[in-house]
Amino acid sequence: MSIYAFDRGKGNFTTKYIFQFARILAFCFLGEILHVVLPLPVPASVYGLVLLLVALTTGVVKLEQVKETGTYLTGIFPLLFLPAAAGIMEL
Repeated sequence: MSIYAFDRGKGNFTTKYIFQFARILAFCFLGEILHVVLPLPVPASVYGLVLLLVALTTGVVKLEQVKETGTYLTGIFPLLFLPAAAGIMEL
């Protein structure tokens, strides 16, 4: 194991997840840019997901580079939708 916390060689547990999350956020940011530039009624998150899908299928991004963080994020989806569900129930 490396002495340096941000060494990308072997990878640290924490930094591995940070870099995976940063890759996913980069595609979300590109989706936001496309949403502003293109005059289509498509949400920015959809643009980001399509860009990530294209990058995964073409091999620009390997599945191992986003797999653990993606699995974690899909695992906590119900928790992320609780505020929206509470708002709907209040109405």
